[in-house]
Amino acid sequence: MIGTFDFQQFVSAFFVLFAIIDITGSIPIFISLRKKHRKIYAGKATLLSLLMFVVFFFVGEAFLQLFSVDIASFAIAGSLVIFIMALEMILDIQIFQDPEDAPKDSSFFPIVFPLIAGAGSLTTLISLRSQYDNINIGLAVLVNMIIIYTVLKLTKKIEQYVSTGILYMIRKFFGIILLAISVKLFTSNLTYMIETYISK
Repeated sequence: MIGTFDFQQFVSAFFVLFAIIDITGSIPIFISLRKKHRKIYAGKATLLSLLMFVVFFFVGEAFLQLFSVDIASFAIAGSLVIFIMALEMILDIQIFQDPEDAPKDSSFFPIVFPLIAGAGSLTTLISLRSQYDNINIGLAVLVNMIIIYTVLKLTKKIEQYVSTGILYMIRKFFGIILLAISVKLFTSNLTYMIETYISK
């Protein structure tokens, strides 16, 4: 059921998703990937993100249940990936080692998952279904996709016009923010799992 368009619902859903996705906060990661000669295709990443949001919106919970995986476990797995990426940014180390035959295209991993359509945003998307009509959530997702495409397209220009020192500081700052997000995502879902287990 599509539902009825409501501007307030649309704005609320948009800002919730925008805050969770935090595409602007991921700019240092995009720049870091480009410096490692990893390719990022803005159009491809945006379309894959949209596809993941749409599919997960309608069949996400059912798909996870096929593998006996609940949303909390999915969120914890995503938080661990984000945690490792944050450590790379803060400590200037490389934990994710690419084999020689690994594709240089980073459009899906780690751009689409877990940065854009990660455990946090996908879980949030499902929770929004209980509060807002589908049409308002759908429009909120579309507007966020436009912003994501724009940011990914402008990453090269941002790197050109912002000094290396400033980018380094931004990278460290957002590394800490990303680390905090991963810890929060991990602890909140672990707590939920423990409480659910105890209540049974």
